[in-house]
Amino acid sequence: MAARDRKIRQCIKSAEVSKLGGLHLANKEMKVMMQGAFVLTAASFVAKILSAIYRVPYQNLAGDEGFYVYQQVYPIYGLAMTLALSGLPQFISKYVAEKPTLSQQKKVLAELFPLISSIGLVLWAGTFFFSNEIARWMGDSQLSPLVRVVAFTFLLMPVLATSRGEFQGKLLMTPTAISQVIEQVIRVTVILFSAWALQRFGWSVYQAGTVAMSGAVFGGLAAIIVLVYYQKKILGTGFSRPLKKIQQPQLFRRLVVEGGLMTIYSGFLILFQLVDSFTIKKALVAHGLTEQGAKIAKGVYDRGQPLVQLGLVIALALSASFLPILTRYLNDRELFVKNSQIFLRLTSGVAAAASVGLALLLPLVNYGLFKDQAGNGTLTVFVLAIFLMALIQAHQSIAQSQNRNHAPLVAAGSGLAVKAATTTLFTRQWGTLGASLATIFSLFVTLVVLQRASEKSIQQYRKGHFTFKLLACLMGMSVVIFSYYGVLHFTIGDIKHRSQALLLAIIGVGLGGSGFILLAIRLKLLTLREWLLLPFGAKILRINWKKEGK
Repeated sequence: MAARDRKIRQCIKSAEVSKLGGLHLANKEMKVMMQGAFVLTAASFVAKILSAIYRVPYQNLAGDEGFYVYQQVYPIYGLAMTLALSGLPQFISKYVAEKPTLSQQKKVLAELFPLISSIGLVLWAGTFFFSNEIARWMGDSQLSPLVRVVAFTFLLMPVLATSRGEFQGKLLMTPTAISQVIEQVIRVTVILFSAWALQRFGWSVYQAGTVAMSGAVFGGLAAIIVLVYYQKKILGTGFSRPLKKIQQPQLFRRLVVEGGLMTIYSGFLILFQLVDSFTIKKALVAHGLTEQGAKIAKGVYDRGQPLVQLGLVIALALSASFLPILTRYLNDRELFVKNSQIFLRLTSGVAAAASVGLALLLPLVNYGLFKDQAGNGTLTVFVLAIFLMALIQAHQSIAQSQNRNHAPLVAAGSGLAVKAATTTLFTRQWGTLGASLATIFSLFVTLVVLQRASEKSIQQYRKGHFTFKLLACLMGMSVVIFSYYGVLHFTIGDIKHRSQALLLAIIGVGLGGSGFILLAIRLKLLTLREWLLLPFGAKILRINWKKEGK
């Protein structure tokens, strides 16, 4: 025990990450990478908190029908945001990281910009001019003004994507993080104004939804201003993308295949939401609900989207920061495999705890945020998507860093095909619960295809009984939360106020999370150095070491 304590103390004090499993790793680059992950995690967390905050008053003021109206069109904005924030920037960062000199980096950016601009223009035109048809396909022709407004976000996408990709390729995550937060602050402000105006001026839910969607345009413009500022401050130049003739014929193919694949996976749940927008409301009517009832039920089902997005924050930030490093170590086989295994272990542990914990606390969270417990069963199943989606994203990032595109493409196509085939069928049979089951089943199919195509050496991240240890940690966390529910039942009884439910949910998160972390340390779910790679990992180990020393 004394030797173990000395080892823990030494690791905590030195915070060394220069050796992983006996392998020499570039300490400076790893620290920069993890700092980048922390910056993106913090920014994404703030953005998702803002996202949850605006959804609460919007749903409370506009009702589930108003929430349905907004969420029907949201996937179109989500697709543009994915292109501008994660999908294309990840591809660009990877492409920039491959170029050793500054002049080569500038050259590829100049070649990429006109290609990405063409994509943005085509998407804008298709969405704007076919807005009436899109609304009808969604089963609600009154949605067309919202579609036309959100189409303009595609015109902002090229500048946002190339600027963020350039910074991330140089491991500069702060500009992306700051621009993301500013973008969401402006967007949420406009959305909250529309919710207030709905009550103040008696707007219809469709009028309020149209104004709310305009927040995406204003937020995107603000983000561009922030990125241009950082271009001048850090790189010493303003935003300049001369239109150069493409010198590399394979560039367009790489952009479509690799960039498109990254976009698909970065916005995988957004694509699932898009399928939902075109299927669930109509399927609910076929299930037996009235038009009004179907809109309200779809609005209740959509409550799960922000919860899942919030749970995925850390996993997606890890993906964005690991990708350039994995690309650089592609030629060092042993080091690449070791880093990939670390990536998968960290992702599995964090995502499993978030997914199961949120599912167990869902009744309190649902009531606290959305003023009733409608759809508890549907949402409990839905939030399990956090774990599946996090692992899918991690496997895809590893495959992408190896330039392996076929298997991820097959996996994504399989998942989307299953989603499209099962959503209407399951929803007609079991209502919104069926829609949640279709999502989980489709994600499971995607993950299975990816894992089967993954290298056996990388899949050994589960060695050392990792899966059994993780299950034990989750069981321990579940016992803590169920015990907490038992105490609440005998001391408080029925919960009658939303604020009380929300406070109790926060306490439950703290208790469940603490139980998971303590068991993870005791069972050695992660190595000491893997703990140190996590934000606040050193502090967690230090607190535990002090307790053991008593």
